[in-house]
Amino acid sequence: MALSDFLLMRNELLLTLIAIIIVVAELAFSPQKQHKIVSMTLWLFFAITIAGFIPAAKGVLFGGMFHNSELTILMKNILNIAVLIVFIQSYSWIKKPENNYKIAEYFLLIVSTLIGMNFMISSGDFLMFYLGLELATIPVAALAAYDRYKNKSAEAGVKLILSSALSSAILLYGISMIYGSTGSIYFAEVVPRISSNPLQTLAFIFFFAGMAFKISLVPFHLWAADVYEGAPINITSYLSVVSKGAAVFIFTIILFTVFSPVMAMWKDVLYIISILTMTVGNLFALRQQNMKRFLAFSSIAQAGFILLGIIDGSQFGMTSVIYFVLIYVFSNLGAFGVVAAISNVTGKETMSDYNGFYRTNPKLSLVMMLSLFSLAGIPPVAGFFGKFFLFASAAHQGYYWLVFIAVLNATISLYYYLMPVKAMFINKSDSPIVFFRSDGMTRLGLLICVAGMVVVGFASAIYEYIRMLSFGG
Repeated sequence: MALSDFLLMRNELLLTLIAIIIVVAELAFSPQKQHKIVSMTLWLFFAITIAGFIPAAKGVLFGGMFHNSELTILMKNILNIAVLIVFIQSYSWIKKPENNYKIAEYFLLIVSTLIGMNFMISSGDFLMFYLGLELATIPVAALAAYDRYKNKSAEAGVKLILSSALSSAILLYGISMIYGSTGSIYFAEVVPRISSNPLQTLAFIFFFAGMAFKISLVPFHLWAADVYEGAPINITSYLSVVSKGAAVFIFTIILFTVFSPVMAMWKDVLYIISILTMTVGNLFALRQQNMKRFLAFSSIAQAGFILLGIIDGSQFGMTSVIYFVLIYVFSNLGAFGVVAAISNVTGKETMSDYNGFYRTNPKLSLVMMLSLFSLAGIPPVAGFFGKFFLFASAAHQGYYWLVFIAVLNATISLYYYLMPVKAMFINKSDSPIVFFRSDGMTRLGLLICVAGMVVVGFASAIYEYIRMLSFGG
């Protein structure tokens, strides 16, 4: 293998280099200078994010285990943008004195999970897929328990690792049955040997159950709200956006390739799961007062909408899913960014605490309103266009009843997304959250999110670019 071949793994190698630099920096810096790791990592990751848009070689490594194409590069770039925003929004929180001794661990764990997600997206066989999935999952449990001296955070970590272990075992059992019935783990070799025989149908059910947990689809969603509430807010936003986005990408790829011969079967499954996920996520979100749990059930409902694009089963559906995930990155991180800014200063996380917030902090209120409007799919922000294309994808295959149910659920979601807006702009409070000025990095992160919610929706070139890669990649 020539040295140039390793450039196919450019993003993975650069991320590995960052992880090594973080470890060396932790050893080199004294405890009083650990905070320098924050700025250093931000600049390094910013450079990697920019480098991701430089044209790269396409090809295959390790006998077909690793694939690099323009489409996989795009998916990795979307994840890089999301992680960069998370790092920017974490700047003030991670530099708090109580976090000084574990700064390097925070960045190292996130970079490690991102390396796993990258390998997972580029996988060409089930071995690389599973190794990438585990590398992306195990460090996340440590992140959920980052505030290990807080009971809720420790509980979140335990719940996540136990649930992840069970789902991974189910997923691996499904993969073993695929290997046993086809005689191969390579995607290209499995495709012509997949059929709807009972063993392979059972294998798909196990595989789907394992992946449904990662995306928090109903009925495999019960872990999400507790883990999201217990984990620190910046880590919750990472779980909700980056971890879920990577799982959606590889899930879509495998369904469209490996399981394409049994598309009729998995479309029926997705039809039912989509309805359940949208409905349950919306109904439970109506009852939430804690903002982290509120956004947790919101993300569950959004996963149900994403299935509308996957069920299309065509490259148009692939385009809609990737486009929606890109919009979801800016919308959800915008909402979580405001919640994090408020929590870091005041410690308040319940919806009633936001009463009268607009009177004291109008700019943060407007950012939160735009983010919630985008998640709800209210024009003219980008979320409207994202959901429009998802609905169009399902209608493209004649799933008109599913689209109708999705529209009803979108209408329900309008109500609960407007609840925080009502609290901030209409409800009065004798003791509203006092005015505070967010730090520059928090404002930068929120500015990127707002720009993304506006630009991605109106810049048709972005959708056309994704469409071109989906049809050509």
